[in-house]
Amino acid sequence: MKMKFGAIVVDGRGKIGGHVVSKNRAGSYLRTKVTPVNPNTAYQAAVRNRLSQLATAWAGLTAAQRLLWNNAVSAFKKTDIFGDIKNPTGFNLFQKLNNNLSRIGIAQISVPPLPVELPTITTGVLAATNAGVMTVTFTADPSVAATEVEIEATPALSPGISFVKSEFRVIGKMPVIVAHAADIAALYTAKFGAIGAVGQKIFIRMKQISKTTGQAGVPVIYSDLIG
Repeated sequence: MKMKFGAIVVDGRGKIGGHVVSKNRAGSYLRTKVTPVNPNTAYQAAVRNRLSQLATAWAGLTAAQRLLWNNAVSAFKKTDIFGDIKNPTGFNLFQKLNNNLSRIGIAQISVPPLPVELPTITTGVLAATNAGVMTVTFTADPSVAATEVEIEATPALSPGISFVKSEFRVIGKMPVIVAHAADIAALYTAKFGAIGAVGQKIFIRMKQISKTTGQAGVPVIYSDLIG
């Protein structure tokens, strides 16, 4: 549970007892904590195995290598949920960058890299149909030699939904872009089985991942009503 104190408490995030504190566009809220059913899918098992392997790899580093990671954290600082600047630990940084690299099929790094500037994914349009078509069209191609674009998507949802978070699932890397458009139907159906019914809504989220550092760029989200 994270809290930010003012005269009493001005903000909070996380779990305490049987409740969860969070925030949306309407403001802060408190809800009952619900423990979801663990389906123990092959994807979940793969994620857990990857994190376990990285923990073992961290333990296998030399003291000098771990010191390098601990000293590198200030170069990878980020803003937390309260807008405050936070540095990761050396272990967190090692896991985060190598987890990103693993997801795009790049070998693990044992020495912390220097941060690089990632390109921005410019405006795109998602188009999905019940006939099995799903493409993303860009004003400028996001794939460059130094990065891979990771794509997450939701299953088909109610058309009235405008905000999603936990529904996203990784479906894979951006396929070859032809004439500023990428066909992601095969990635989507491999994950969810079908695109969905006419009138339902699908969201996708994309981000650049550096092939050399494992840094992830700012994600962009697009959505479309299935035609």
